[in-house]
Amino acid sequence: MKLFSFWRSLATFRVRIALNLKGITPDEIVEINLLKGDQRGDSFRKVNPMMAIPSLVEDDGTVLFESLAILEYLDEAHPHPPLLPKEPKARARARALAQIVACDTHPLTVPRVREYLAREYKVDDAGVIKWGNHWLSEALAGLETHLQSPETGRYCQGDQVTVADICLASQSVGAFYFKCDLAPYPTVKRIVDELFTIDAFARAHPLKQPGAPAGV
Repeated sequence: MKLFSFWRSLATFRVRIALNLKGITPDEIVEINLLKGDQRGDSFRKVNPMMAIPSLVEDDGTVLFESLAILEYLDEAHPHPPLLPKEPKARARARALAQIVACDTHPLTVPRVREYLAREYKVDDAGVIKWGNHWLSEALAGLETHLQSPETGRYCQGDQVTVADICLASQSVGAFYFKCDLAPYPTVKRIVDELFTIDAFARAHPLKQPGAPAGV
C-alpha cells in the first residue's frame, strides 16, 4: 500500500486517522508538496488527474482517491473497528456530519482555491485567512447545532468513533490554520478535545508529520 500525502493536507489527515485506527501502516508514503505545486506534475497526474491528495494505491495497483471514499473502503476492507454505526439512520447522520466538513467546507479552503483568489482577484494573505475563517465558522456553527441532538454522545454519533469524528478532527485543525476560535462551539470543542486523547488521532496530527514546521 502506498499513500500520497502532505503534512498539511486535511484530507490526508483524515485517511491517516483511519489507517491508525485500523492498525494499517502503508508500505510507502510519497510526499506531494502542495505548496510547491507537486500535485501538478505529470507523474502525479497519472495517479490522480484531479491533482489532489490523498491517493491510496493498493498492492494490486488499484488507485483510491477522495478521502471519504477511502475511509469507507478501509472500513469495508478492514471492518474492525467499524467507522460507521450499524443502524441505517445513525449511519446516515454520521455520513452527513462528515460531509459538512469534507464536502461543504473543506473544498472552499484548499490550496487551488486560495491560489485562485490570490491570482485572479488579488486577495492578499489577510483576505485569504478571512475567507477561510468565514466558511469554517459557518460550518462550525452548523455542526454545533447538529451536535445538540440526543444522538450525540461521547462522540459525534453516540459513544463510538465514526467518520464524523474523523472529519470533525480535521475541521478543528483547519480552524487553527485560519485563526478560527473553537470556544464559541463548546460541544465541538468537547468532542475534539476527547478525540485528541486517542493515539490514532494524536499521532496523525498534521504538525506531527515529517516536513511540518517545528514549534508551531
